[in-house]
Amino acid sequence: MTKPRSNRKIACDATNSDLRSLVHFCAETGQIWLHEHRMLLVHANAQGGMRKELIDTLGMDRARGLLIRMGFASGMHDAEVFSRRDQGATDYEAFMIGTQLHTLEGIVKVTTLKLEADRTTGRFYGEFLWENSWEGQWHRNQYGTHSEPVCWSQIGYACGYTTALMGRPILYKEIECVGKGDNNCRIVGKPIEEWEDAADYLRIFNQESIADQLIDLQTQVVQLRSAINEKEKLPTDIVGNSKAFRTAYDMLQQAAKSQITVLLLGETGVGKEVFARALHDRSTRRNESFIAINCAAIPHDLVESELFGVEKGAFTGALNTRPGRFERANGGTLFLDEIGDLPLSAQVKLLRVLQEGEIERLGDHKVRKVDVRLVAATNVDLKQLVREGKFRSDLYYRLNAFQITIPPLRERKEDIPLLATRFIEKYSAIYGKKLNGFTDKAMRVILTYPWPGNIREFMNMVERGVILAPNGTRIELEQMFSSSNNDPAMEFGLDSNGSLGVDRGEAEPGKDLYDEVLNGSMTLDQAEAMLIGAAVEKANGNLSAAARVLGLTRPQLAYRLGHLNDGEPETGGRR
Repeated sequence: MTKPRSNRKIACDATNSDLRSLVHFCAETGQIWLHEHRMLLVHANAQGGMRKELIDTLGMDRARGLLIRMGFASGMHDAEVFSRRDQGATDYEAFMIGTQLHTLEGIVKVTTLKLEADRTTGRFYGEFLWENSWEGQWHRNQYGTHSEPVCWSQIGYACGYTTALMGRPILYKEIECVGKGDNNCRIVGKPIEEWEDAADYLRIFNQESIADQLIDLQTQVVQLRSAINEKEKLPTDIVGNSKAFRTAYDMLQQAAKSQITVLLLGETGVGKEVFARALHDRSTRRNESFIAINCAAIPHDLVESELFGVEKGAFTGALNTRPGRFERANGGTLFLDEIGDLPLSAQVKLLRVLQEGEIERLGDHKVRKVDVRLVAATNVDLKQLVREGKFRSDLYYRLNAFQITIPPLRERKEDIPLLATRFIEKYSAIYGKKLNGFTDKAMRVILTYPWPGNIREFMNMVERGVILAPNGTRIELEQMFSSSNNDPAMEFGLDSNGSLGVDRGEAEPGKDLYDEVLNGSMTLDQAEAMLIGAAVEKANGNLSAAARVLGLTRPQLAYRLGHLNDGEPETGGRR
């Protein structure tokens, strides 16, 4: 519904002031921000030069279609961002934001002549005056007076913005245009079905540009290469194209061709089990079982029965005969994660299995043959454990036959955008959402944050963002880094522009804690207990959530809690 002129002016002035307050200039980083979205201050002549090159290269009709579509995408984006930000705005105020954005960005001065909008019923009619249109003035200066309107990107923007707000296709036309020799530009918008020549405009919006054709050809080339060399295709759960990642993955491909024992090295959360599964899937054992076990999550007195099996009555509590993981993996692959936590007694038996291919269940003297491909993984220095007498040297050399080091996420920054896309697709499907990626500020933080928890931490953060982001929007910084009520920029050492702070003279995170451990005022066990207790409290007793924060699995955390409680069963935790 059209507002009285006095009310319209008040709403317009308030909106304009509010939008200007969202513009931030940062001289230190050379960035301009409009809310969480990075903006550019571009020379009009340079922008005009690009427009001219598009026209000269693609022709007037193709350039027109391309610029309209570019404007349409920009309008859709702005409507998405600012309508979500001002959810309490009236229909009139929501549309005013679009006109003020056009003015604020220096494109054209917009005056509302008539506006009737009702998003509930879908009714819309808008008439606007454009003054000082950059696009119309530039085109007339370059090509002279044109026979048709030429403010193409501006029309596209108006169509995109209004279409997004109304939830139905709205088409604008330039009734007057300075590019045609008129004093100013004037546009009229209404639902597309109310225009008699709507079909002609639909062709413009759907027209296939040369750029689209080139992209399609490029896609076909990639698909052909993939079909020709399918064996080089990455598994679904492995994403990356960086040099460090490709080196590790190429080693995995070589190992998959043989039956050699493989040792995977890497920090917590880099994806060692994912690599192990990929190795199994590409080997000749792919049709047999893949069995994984985390050595750190099993109490030492139960490790042997888990690995080699147990006969009924072998020890107190052994009520049934049960095959171990080696028997279950017979013919396939056994993955031993955190192999450095394997007790010495189990190491002796593991060495025998690797040498002889035989096992004996606990409480049984029968020798059973097994055919198992062993893949081990660790995030600790096994050589150091050997020097300390905590790991057998003969077993270490047996396991270290083929070593693959998986790089941490901070050493493969170029893979982060690929991983981000993969994780958004994964969790959007799980939670039934359609999201449009990340805001500029959130992506900047993603690329600069060191990710100490590596891919596991990144994946959890993206999942959190997908859960919190409204459907059809972009994930914002606060929606990913929302582990507390604090400002995420402060919590993770980031400045207001999403950059990691450096040389700010601040205390190193955790310094007080490790100073207390090193000077003897606190033991390592006490520090671990305090950290685990804080994580469980922060997660409101949810052990699975606390484990994710600590970079552990739930069994690992439960085991550590049991150890801290001197073997007492865990209580009060939720799954």
